[in-house]
Amino acid sequence: MNQRPAVAVLGLGAMGHAFAANLVKKTFQVAGWNRTRARGEDLATAGMRLCDEPQLAVEQADVVLAMLSDGTTTENVLQQIMSALKPNAVFCQMGTIGVEATEKLIAQLAAARPDVVYIDAPVSGTKAPAENAQILVLASGDRQRAASLEPVFAAISKGARWLGEAGAGSRMKLVVNAWLIAMMQGLAESASLAQQLGFTPDELWSVLEGGPLAAPYAKVKLDTIKGGDYTPQMQLAWALKDAQLALSAAEDQSMPGLQHISQLWQQAVEAGYGEQDLAVIYRFLTGKE
Repeated sequence: MNQRPAVAVLGLGAMGHAFAANLVKKTFQVAGWNRTRARGEDLATAGMRLCDEPQLAVEQADVVLAMLSDGTTTENVLQQIMSALKPNAVFCQMGTIGVEATEKLIAQLAAARPDVVYIDAPVSGTKAPAENAQILVLASGDRQRAASLEPVFAAISKGARWLGEAGAGSRMKLVVNAWLIAMMQGLAESASLAQQLGFTPDELWSVLEGGPLAAPYAKVKLDTIKGGDYTPQMQLAWALKDAQLALSAAEDQSMPGLQHISQLWQQAVEAGYGEQDLAVIYRFLTGKE
């Protein structure tokens, strides 16, 4: 029995491109679609079937991975592909689209195609970990009906944490990203204070290293700040979107710290920093090039 399902990847941005590339390397049958076709041309050369319409990409797929920019885009694409999905296919939504959009998509698919399994599975990790298949999948939904996903997750990630009914993955992703955003803001401010008091990013890390505050993520971002190269692993604009989704999901739960960060990062995006790595908030705060 062939244990490798046919896979369609919808959205070939930084993360979706990495997913498709890893699947192609591991000899899966892969079809891909992106609104801007040029994003997938290198993958087509490597063996992926690049399609001009999303419905063409999914028509032969046992598993569909959607990694799109936001809830509205994901909903629009789902409507386009709904009738083209194979019977009993798995639709795996992997973008960070928030609670409200996730619940809406789950209901729409259940009403129109109850045979198709909806798996809610955003990921923890950014571009480089995705390229090295080292992201963590925050999966939720009917795992038994989605058994065909297991080899796919094995090919694109270091593992999956199954968190319950569909929707739990997206809720946990907002919790994780709220922490990431708060950590990045704190790190940027600490690095700024260190610079003001005469210390380099390396010296700051030297007193963190080996202790309980030495998060590997902090080391990566301090190196980014030291080098001044803000080529995005996660764009500041996307991190701001995630902060706003978390605040929306929190409803009446007070999150004054995240609210302040969201307002500050909105200013940075409006100042032209949005397409750079979120560590660029250090540059926005300090004016250091």
